[in-house]
Amino acid sequence: MANGGAISANDKQDFRSKTMTLYPLLQAAVTYNAEYSAAWAQLGAGIGSGIAVIGAGIGIGRLAGQAMDGMARQPEMAGRIQTGAIIFAALIEGAALFAIVVSFLIQGKF
Repeated sequence: MANGGAISANDKQDFRSKTMTLYPLLQAAVTYNAEYSAAWAQLGAGIGSGIAVIGAGIGIGRLAGQAMDGMARQPEMAGRIQTGAIIFAALIEGAALFAIVVSFLIQGKF
């Protein structure tokens, strides 16, 4: 494309040669994925359960921190804040447990 935006024959040839060398790689990737689909499922299940645990830990940590701030600012509401925080922590933990169970089910299929 050195001549003002027009595509030269040399550019077309370069594109064809690069594209033709890419096709065998794509075909190899397709057969690789078909043969190792169970391994990909295991990897996905492990990553999914790890992300679920990390997300739950961050969520419960933030919840507890905000609850402590609220109790420090209004000590007379500490009982209600603590009750709400425990309920929300249980809901967060339930969602994380659900994600881990789904990951184990995916892992058990292969």
